[in-house]
Amino acid sequence: MGWGSPLVSSRVLWGSSVLLASPSSASWGLSLPSSVFVFSSWLGVDRYLYHMRLSDDVLLDVMARFQAEMVKGLGRDTNPTAAVKMLPSFVRSLPDGSEKGDFLAVDLGGSQFRALQVKVSDVGKQSTQLESKFYPTPKEVFQGSRAELFGYVADCLLDFMESKNLEHKKLPLGFTFSFPCRQTKLEEGVLLNWTKHFKVRGVQGTDVVSSLRKALKKHKGIDVDVLALVNDTVGTMMTCGYDDQRCEVGLIIGTGTNACYMEEMRHIDLVEGDEGRMCINTEWGAFGDDGALDDLRTEFDRELDLGSLNPGKQLFEKMISSLHLGELVRLILLKMTKEGLLFNGKVSTALCTKGKIEMRHMAAMEKYKEGLSNTKEILTELNLFPSEEDCIAVQHVCTIVSFRSANLCAAALAAILTRLRENKKVLRLRTTVGIDGTLYKTHPQYAKRLHKVVRRLVPNCDVRFLLSTNGSARGAAMVTAVARRLAAQRKEIDAVLEPFLLSPETLREVKNKMRTELEYGLKRETQGSATVKMLPTYVCGTPDGTEKGKFLALDLGGTNFRVLLVKIRSGRRKSVRMYNKIFAIPLEIMQGTGEELFDHIVHCIADFLEYMGIKGARLPLGFTFSFPCKQASIDKGTLVGWTKGFKATDCEGEDVVDMLREAIKRRNEFDLDIVAVVNDTVGTMMTCGYEDPNCEIGLIAGTGSNVCYMEDMKNIEIVEGNEGKMCINTEWGGFGDNGCIDNIRTEYDKEVDEGSLNPGKQRYEKMTSGMYLGEIVRQILIDLTKRGLLFRGQISESLRKRGIFETKFLSQIESDRLALLQVRQILQQLGLDSTCEDSIIVKEVCGAVSRRAAQLCGAGLAAIVEKKRENRGVEHLQITVGVDGTLYKLHPHFSRVLQETVKELAPWCDVTFMLSEDGSGKGAALITAVAKRLLGPANAP
Repeated sequence: MGWGSPLVSSRVLWGSSVLLASPSSASWGLSLPSSVFVFSSWLGVDRYLYHMRLSDDVLLDVMARFQAEMVKGLGRDTNPTAAVKMLPSFVRSLPDGSEKGDFLAVDLGGSQFRALQVKVSDVGKQSTQLESKFYPTPKEVFQGSRAELFGYVADCLLDFMESKNLEHKKLPLGFTFSFPCRQTKLEEGVLLNWTKHFKVRGVQGTDVVSSLRKALKKHKGIDVDVLALVNDTVGTMMTCGYDDQRCEVGLIIGTGTNACYMEEMRHIDLVEGDEGRMCINTEWGAFGDDGALDDLRTEFDRELDLGSLNPGKQLFEKMISSLHLGELVRLILLKMTKEGLLFNGKVSTALCTKGKIEMRHMAAMEKYKEGLSNTKEILTELNLFPSEEDCIAVQHVCTIVSFRSANLCAAALAAILTRLRENKKVLRLRTTVGIDGTLYKTHPQYAKRLHKVVRRLVPNCDVRFLLSTNGSARGAAMVTAVARRLAAQRKEIDAVLEPFLLSPETLREVKNKMRTELEYGLKRETQGSATVKMLPTYVCGTPDGTEKGKFLALDLGGTNFRVLLVKIRSGRRKSVRMYNKIFAIPLEIMQGTGEELFDHIVHCIADFLEYMGIKGARLPLGFTFSFPCKQASIDKGTLVGWTKGFKATDCEGEDVVDMLREAIKRRNEFDLDIVAVVNDTVGTMMTCGYEDPNCEIGLIAGTGSNVCYMEDMKNIEIVEGNEGKMCINTEWGGFGDNGCIDNIRTEYDKEVDEGSLNPGKQRYEKMTSGMYLGEIVRQILIDLTKRGLLFRGQISESLRKRGIFETKFLSQIESDRLALLQVRQILQQLGLDSTCEDSIIVKEVCGAVSRRAAQLCGAGLAAIVEKKRENRGVEHLQITVGVDGTLYKLHPHFSRVLQETVKELAPWCDVTFMLSEDGSGKGAALITAVAKRLLGPANAP
């Protein structure tokens, strides 16, 4: 079927979503032959404009090309050659509604310059009041020198301030400068190149804010603080973002065209840091300058470009902005007329005059009802004397040209929306696009066309288009207001977190105090009143590799209780194999009676023995009991006091081994040989000591916090004998209970302590252990929310719940691999509806609390290793620390900060950290095996 076929022509004419309001023949008094002639005129237009009609497949391809350009522009290595520069704006936050104050703004970017005063209020309902004054921008200014341009801006601003009685009043100012600038901070921008007919000498490559400040200083009546340089596109997004907090895209379609959006910092190679988001000014007008759109550019696009002030540049802008569409129409009409297809081939002066057809003409000609009459009137004014057929054809040209503009704009915008959706990792995106520009506002069909095509290209995005009011200038004031709010908030947040930042001097002081408390705990006369109890464990040896046999182990130290069967093989093929079962300890048992607790433990043991088929065997047993115990021998442990949420009655001051034996007797189903009662910290040291004989320290950094180490017997005054070594369970969690570290305890620590089950006790543990860190964070978040710095000042019910912020959330939130979007998801699971900015603050709070915990733990450990070095009488100590605990293992930074602190505070000690594999269970069995070995072969199982 040929090109001239009515069927093909109709498909081409009406396809690709080109909607033409065809006039009825009656309205023009046309007969049927005239209508046929009109249709043939349309076919003539189609011959010229066929390549301007873009199918959805082509638009999807343009969308993919633009996505590739975005990635290229964001990359450090690829940005220099990228056409789309993706310029960081250093606008890191959208308005949150709490902004307030008086601001000035100046707006430079078009045929008029504007000065504004913007009053932002958050009293009752957020609102802005705006007063402005326009000043013409003479040609000698926008094509003159730098001094002339910025001097003119300063003169206009002074005139405005005098008219508003603002002279000598110091106000923050936002500078809207609607040209491509490379920014290194919010209040600095180097002009890359002029656009929109501006050609001011001596500005390109320089900081425009410095030029403005220099010009302002010449006027004694101006005392302003330039806080922000803003592109008009960014201003549009910020203005709409004040009214709709979902707005994260700004779009300008007017004299020029551009888009900006909020990008994840981790994707912006051009800026240091990966936390939060930053608005990226795409400068998409240059899309295609590298030839990426050459297959879509027509002969008319090329001719228009060659006649422009900047040939070869801003090619995408020249295909879609209002500054160029009228000229594009003129070039098409001129060629058609020369070929005799319009105006009887008569070329008027108007058609030969550049800029004679403007966007306002196109808008009038494309009006739905009066478009054809407007077309006839406009063409007549241009001395073209059109026929009815000429008017229809011209209207059709305008429609195709403006529709292509909307299509291309939609494709690039769809690429941005798709990137936002992928960044957020959501199947469906709900967002708002703030939009401004004369083409969008004044053209009768443009907005509807753009919306329709965008929604067709990205059906998985629910997009609201919000028209900006005074976007470019009001937006500059909003950016300035947000910058001032963030600066004030930053100061307040820093003040809240400052007590958590411990100096090296403070950490050395903590180390020295810990050393003093260790000595108190070892001496007979001071041990009774010591906060660090330094409990002897009667574990006097470490594994030597000859241990063997089957052993039972019990592990009680948290909300779960474990029973284990451990098989140890000695010799060249030495190994440890374990079988275990985990049982829950209900809260009512943890806080019930001692008899109920130990009956529950024995019930779990019976279940395990039956499960393993060993109920009749009398196996040696090691009991890991991870609470402070005073031991008189390896198999006797008197509970000093409960920790970790346990409160079972009638246990403190009692021998826990006796209580276990009594419970076994009450059950009367089996008998066990309880050889050793073991602290989990000791078990950790013994487990690592089985692999590394140099391991003489055990550290637990998990739900609780504790350390044990091998101490010389001669230093342990509370135990008889001076020969050999014994493991000391420091129970250092009580460090500070005498007030010696009150100088570093914050109001949040005190709040957590007062709300705990054991107020005034275990103060060091409450600053360093997993059980309490989340609660410290919660207290800080509540305070920041009360101050209006978080969650819009609204304390949710979930945030009021003690214990809701578990330490595992700290580990997740602080992960380097975790995007802020995922942080927000974690907070949403907790019932906390956070913004991106909230998530950054929460992450910072978590970091401050966990870093302090690791540093305090490191300071305490440095005191231990220094004591070991002095015990040995060596200048340089090599030692291994066996470590266990979820905080050390799972938190992304805790172990590193702990190790760095030990290295800094104990520089003469070379400390190796060895992760324990199931120290609390395996360690108990190894201690039992060592104890049986030391007792002699007759006692081996």
